[in-house]
Amino acid sequence: MAKSIKVAVLTNAEGAHLGAYFPALAQTEEAELVVLADPSGRTAAQAKKALGTKLKATYRDTAELLEKEQPQMVLVSVEARLAPPLIDKALDAGCHVFCEKPSCVRVEDFAPLVRKAQQKHRHLMLALANRVHAPVREARRIIRDGLLGKIYAIEVHLVADQTRLKREAYRKEWYCIKGRAGGGNLIWLGIHWLDLALFITGLKVKQAAGFAGVVGGQPLDIEDSAAVALRFDNGTFGTMTAGYYLDKGYQSHLQVWGEHGWLRLASFEDLPLEWYSTKEAKEAKVQRFEYEKGKRGYTPFVRAAVRASAGLEEAPITGEECLHVLKTVFAFYRAAQTGRTQEV
Repeated sequence: MAKSIKVAVLTNAEGAHLGAYFPALAQTEEAELVVLADPSGRTAAQAKKALGTKLKATYRDTAELLEKEQPQMVLVSVEARLAPPLIDKALDAGCHVFCEKPSCVRVEDFAPLVRKAQQKHRHLMLALANRVHAPVREARRIIRDGLLGKIYAIEVHLVADQTRLKREAYRKEWYCIKGRAGGGNLIWLGIHWLDLALFITGLKVKQAAGFAGVVGGQPLDIEDSAAVALRFDNGTFGTMTAGYYLDKGYQSHLQVWGEHGWLRLASFEDLPLEWYSTKEAKEAKVQRFEYEKGKRGYTPFVRAAVRASAGLEEAPITGEECLHVLKTVFAFYRAAQTGRTQEV
C-alpha cells in the first residue's frame, strides 16, 4: 500500500469549496503531489497559492491530464449538472473519486457511476464532510452499541441564512439554479445532516413525503424551505426542516429517540453531544461528550478520502451510501411536486 498518492483536481471557475479543498490537500501528507485540470484556467493561481510546490502541473484538458498523470484519486468540484461525465472519465481511468455534492441533477445520472465504481473496485465519495467529526463518530458508537435500543424517531434541522438569497449575485450562482444544481437548500446544505441521521443510526429511508417551496419571497426556482417526512426501514418515522430563514449563521440539530433514551447533536462548535440512556446505568442521567474544538470541516474528510484511496483506511462514505441519500432527496422532491408519498 502506498503511503502517499497523486491527486488530481478537476474543476472550473464555478467550482465550489476550492478555498477549502486546496488547503486541505496542502495539509494532507498522504497527498504527495497534486495536478489540476481547469478549462477556464481561472483557478490555477488559487491552487498555486494554497499548494505551493505540491502542485505539479496544470492542464486545460481533463482527458490529457488523466492520460499523462494517471492520478490515484480525483477530486471533482464543478456544478452538479457537469459532474457525472467527469466522474465517469475518472473511473474509466482507474481513479478513486471524491466529488462535491450533489454531483448530479438526476439520481439516474449518479446510479450508473456507483455501479461502475463497484465493478472497478474504486471508491466514489460525496463530500459529506461531517461524518468524520468526533461527536458524530461518538453518536454513531452510542447508537450502534445499542445504548438507545430500537430507534423510535428522528428529527433533523438545518437552517441557514435568508440574507444570501437577497443578493442578486448569489442567486445567479449554480447552486441557486435548479437545472444546474438539482434543487435548493435540501440538496445543497440539508443533505449534510440528512446523511448524518442515516450514518449514525444505520437506518435506510423507505418513503419520503412533504412540502417544498419559496417562503422568503425572493425570485428563485429552487426551494428555500423544505418540510420533510420520512419512513425508515425499521418501521419508524422522521422529520426534517431545511431552509434559509435566518439573518446570519446556522441553526442545526439532530435528535434521536429510542426505547432506552435519546441523543442530540447540535451546532458542533457551540454545544456538545448529549445523550441519556437507561440501558446500563443504575441511575440514568444526561451525559455529555466533550471534544477538542476546531477539528471539523473539509480538511479531515479530504484526508480520510485520500488515505482511503491510498489503501490506508476505509472510505469515509461508500458509493451506496451516497446513492441512498441522493435517492432520498430526489424522492422528496417528487413527493413535494406531486403531493404523493414516494418510494425511495
